[in-house]
Amino acid sequence: MMIHVVGIGLDGASGLSNSVLNVIETATILVGSDRHLSYFPEHPASRIVLQDLTETIFTIRQELTRWELEKRESTHNSIVILVSGDPLFFGFGRLLIAELPPEQLTFHPHVSSIQLAFNRIKTPWQDAHIISVHGRSLEMLIQALQQGVEKIAILTDNIHNPVVIAQLIQNLDLPSRYQFWVCENLGGNDERVQQWQIESLKNQEFSSLNLIILLRQSRSKTEPLDLSKISSFGIPDQLFLSYSDRPGLMTKREVRTLVLGELALQPKQTIWDIGAGTGSVSIEIARLFPDSTVYSIEKTAAGTTLIEQNRQRFQVNNLVSIHGEAPDILHHLRSPHRIFIGGSGNNLSEILGICSIRLSPGGIMVLALATLEHLNTALSWLEQRKRIERSWSYRILNVQLSRSVPVANLTRFSPLNPVTILTISHHSLFM
Repeated sequence: MMIHVVGIGLDGASGLSNSVLNVIETATILVGSDRHLSYFPEHPASRIVLQDLTETIFTIRQELTRWELEKRESTHNSIVILVSGDPLFFGFGRLLIAELPPEQLTFHPHVSSIQLAFNRIKTPWQDAHIISVHGRSLEMLIQALQQGVEKIAILTDNIHNPVVIAQLIQNLDLPSRYQFWVCENLGGNDERVQQWQIESLKNQEFSSLNLIILLRQSRSKTEPLDLSKISSFGIPDQLFLSYSDRPGLMTKREVRTLVLGELALQPKQTIWDIGAGTGSVSIEIARLFPDSTVYSIEKTAAGTTLIEQNRQRFQVNNLVSIHGEAPDILHHLRSPHRIFIGGSGNNLSEILGICSIRLSPGGIMVLALATLEHLNTALSWLEQRKRIERSWSYRILNVQLSRSVPVANLTRFSPLNPVTILTISHHSLFM
């Protein structure tokens, strides 16, 4: 007794090969949605309308049991299940394999909607990140967007539709921009594939048979900024140029504001930003205190280039971008009043040692630490240092923040990566 699972597109029977049509023609029972069954109106087989998946599988099992009891020859009986596209690609096939004997199943895939969509927009898709929000949460999509995945294909449903996805992207305050493609009724006579501006989707209506393709765009290095409209404190993440392969790799806006508060900055100071990355913290400081000098220190050439591009973009002339690795490069810089350490590689103890020597009296160091290991390294260094000089003090701020994101007509929180902010002072500022 064989069960054939046949993928079919919106072009119906005309899109199937002769061999697959022969399989369908000899079926004893046809299973499918009303739309799929309508492609074969003259077929003499019994029909099972595919609605509730569990109930459909139960009905198929009943038929298999009945045929076995009647000892019918399996070559004379077959069930054909009609499904969309590739049944083993976010389809009914996975459930069938789990619930029915695999040796009785044969799959005949059709071109998947994802395959059609990428070919319609003429984009290679072997490296695409494919996410289904059909009856699922948005969590995987949120993670992919925050990580800046280059190509994302989204299988939607009536709740998580293109309008909702567009609203989600707007609310996430992403460092990346995406081309937003909506592909409707792929393979059908009323197919529509169109790129949309995310802001214009609010009142649009789409076919229920749609999917979304998101293509990450590189932000133009010459794109002008209207600095008069940018707040002097807490610059939005998406305004910074960032790494093309890791667009989310920067000190997030909310963490930057806390770091700036912990630094307790004053005018006319010298500030070191060690492991500056894209320079987001340096630029915040340089804009707030134009009479201070900010040394933005980064060991990678890509990072140094980004810092310089962002410096020009935000028109700050009191920021000096320095390509070099700490702690060695630190010997050549003017002694600082404040130090921020956002990245240290494996040299944290050595960096802290040099910083403690070069830091001006009454100075403050602030570290943003993403791992327990780096926190332990810093605390161990502090304990050793305090045995020599009792004037060192510190406090720890564990930061676990979440941003609100829409879920259909509701709102939920999406967490940012936790960060530990360690503030070190050379005299007892803290009670």
